[in-house]
Amino acid sequence: MKNIIKTLRADFAIIFERDPAARNWLEVLLCYPGLHAIALYRFAHWLHTLKLPVIPRMISQTARFLTGIEIHPGARIGMGAFIDHGMGVVIGETAIVGEYVLIYQGVTLGGTGKQSGKRHPTLGDNVVIGAGAKVLGNIEIGSNSRIGAGSVVLKCVPPDCTVVGIPGRIVHRHGVKVSALDHFQVPDPEGDVIRSLIGRVEQLERNAEAHTLHPINNYIIDSELLKNVRPRHLTPCDRADHFDHPPEYEGFSEGGGI
Repeated sequence: MKNIIKTLRADFAIIFERDPAARNWLEVLLCYPGLHAIALYRFAHWLHTLKLPVIPRMISQTARFLTGIEIHPGARIGMGAFIDHGMGVVIGETAIVGEYVLIYQGVTLGGTGKQSGKRHPTLGDNVVIGAGAKVLGNIEIGSNSRIGAGSVVLKCVPPDCTVVGIPGRIVHRHGVKVSALDHFQVPDPEGDVIRSLIGRVEQLERNAEAHTLHPINNYIIDSELLKNVRPRHLTPCDRADHFDHPPEYEGFSEGGGI
């Protein structure tokens, strides 16, 4: 009983830390569907551990009808988990969610097929999953990691990482602490690569235009003219400057995910 009370208090208190719109306890108690869904889930999960048939699923479906949040009674969720707004959140049967995890609306912790056994993600402590993100399959998301809004994560993520994109790609943030709510600080590797390519195309056009100004009998391509046209992140590894200036977007350019 003490553990149950401690868990419910943590579920309630974390809302004031994570949501600046939470003004008083009565408003949180009455108007936060994430809190209602978590409370109903914990009751359904307790019945599920007692091997009671049907009733736990009925409770979870009632919670889904009332809150728009579907949590299977078989899932395991640590204390202090907060589902902000929550409409459209789905947490599968074998999902494991650590303590003090923050989940925004539209998140799916789902499977990738009809496998039996463990088929849903495992989240460490203090993980933040942005709105609309999909974490699929029997993978692990390390503690203190951040999943950017709209990302699709299909592979394991080490602790203390930020993941963005489709498919999700890890962006290391060494020495930089990203606040759980500061989504504007999430990097945009795809945008950086596109900007880099646009710059290279413009350089190529300028070089080509300069080349067309030569007399017609001098139309011989000078290797020096195009030496710097190839984007740095696509340069072969045998170039000398590759080791002095490693490619920033090697994983992206090679089509790799996490």
